[in-house]
Amino acid sequence: MTSIKRHAALTAASAVLLSLAAPLTATATPAAPTGPSGAAGRQALAWGPCPGAAAGSRQECATLAVPLDHSRPGGPTIDLAVSRVRSERPGARRGVLLLIPGGPGGSSIDDPSRKGQKLPQEVRDAYDLVGFAPRGLAPSTAVDCGLDHADLATSRLRPWPAADGSVAGNLDTARRMADACARNGDELLRHISTVDEARDIDRLRAALGERRISAWGVSYGTYVGAVYGQLFPQRTDRIVLDSNDNPDPAMVSRAWLAGHEQGVEDVFPEFAKRVSAPGHPHRVADTPQGVRAEFLRLAAELDRRPLPWPGANPPELNGNVLRQTMLDSLYDPDRFDALAALMTAARAGTLPPAPAAPPEPVLQNVAAVGAATLCNDVAWPAGQAVYQKDVDASRKAYPLTAGMPRNAMVCAAWPYPPRQAPVRITDRGPSDVLLVQNERDVATPLSGARKLRAALGRRAVMVTVNSTGHDAYLANGNACGDATVSRFLATGERPKGDVYCR
Repeated sequence: MTSIKRHAALTAASAVLLSLAAPLTATATPAAPTGPSGAAGRQALAWGPCPGAAAGSRQECATLAVPLDHSRPGGPTIDLAVSRVRSERPGARRGVLLLIPGGPGGSSIDDPSRKGQKLPQEVRDAYDLVGFAPRGLAPSTAVDCGLDHADLATSRLRPWPAADGSVAGNLDTARRMADACARNGDELLRHISTVDEARDIDRLRAALGERRISAWGVSYGTYVGAVYGQLFPQRTDRIVLDSNDNPDPAMVSRAWLAGHEQGVEDVFPEFAKRVSAPGHPHRVADTPQGVRAEFLRLAAELDRRPLPWPGANPPELNGNVLRQTMLDSLYDPDRFDALAALMTAARAGTLPPAPAAPPEPVLQNVAAVGAATLCNDVAWPAGQAVYQKDVDASRKAYPLTAGMPRNAMVCAAWPYPPRQAPVRITDRGPSDVLLVQNERDVATPLSGARKLRAALGRRAVMVTVNSTGHDAYLANGNACGDATVSRFLATGERPKGDVYCR
């Protein structure tokens, strides 16, 4: 698969997991530096053409060896695939802008020549744009759990309860998936976590010959960026965190999944306004309130009587598949009309062709990396009772998401305990962080972003953007937010305090 085609497949597949006992917590001690002035020294990168690159591409690729286990720096190593597009004006070059992908399970290996080219000219002049495939994700040294095909369905990877609210089947699925990972995975599966990724990033910084790096982290990448800044505070330059995760060290990934409750409530009214407007080609109802009622009615009807949907996984449109499609569609207003079309088609008893899925090897790889990260970052409860209680409460308070955000995923049966405590994000370190956050974001809601803002304290300011959708900067934000971020990256000028971009 060419690099560009693989990027598209990974983007689609990573959406699968973006959607997802006594807790371990720790206050991180800044890590020992590596690189030109550190004990680990500098590994030279051999840059060359990227596999599958189009003729004339300016993007270069290289491979970086990093320790499998960072606590054993002299032990076995794995490979990280990295890429770059050099500054377009070497005389104006400031350093490196690392593009930290979302996910977990996303890659930025093609981003220097894709989304990086949306950056204003003065930013492209100031930085070499650098991407990478995080550990475990091809073309880096890859992992695979060998999951059953049915368990690769998004509505199973994101654990939707049964129609009656029971989570018993979800626990069975979690045990089956965890057993497959224990059976088919390898030692790398135990060494995939946010802390491992942050330490890999510092190895990459050293290999690039940089004492400090700037970064643009998106979605899950905001948590990676925050953890990196906590572990290596003196190695950061200008840090942009875009569409921000709740950093709660007691919950970590459980908090991200739970955030979908509020995220859907924030965004669904925008969808409902659009698809209730007179003249909409797939008008669902006459009023926004009618759209909400119709969605709940249709999902319940599909719980009772699913419609065959050849080519889909599962091969039917049931209530949970509709709910999952709704959640996926709320990531971007450009997807709203397709959701409305599916609802009106289902109401009529006919369905459009099922959307094409990424190749199964890509899905297997992304699912394994996503599960390993989410499950290795924090210990999840193991018993059914805690999930059933949470799901029951969630279904009552947030009927659109039907309890999914509080449910048990594979982490409830994960065979490996976390190797380290989650990192507690604090205000200790340089004041060099700019958060940008859409007001209405289904995946990383404003309520969670505010918690990251509070944790960073004086280190950060936040730009809240009056816009709808996931990914704010140069995507679903607005001109005011984009200009504020671009100015910070290009010049270092940052608002003196938090601002609202109306």
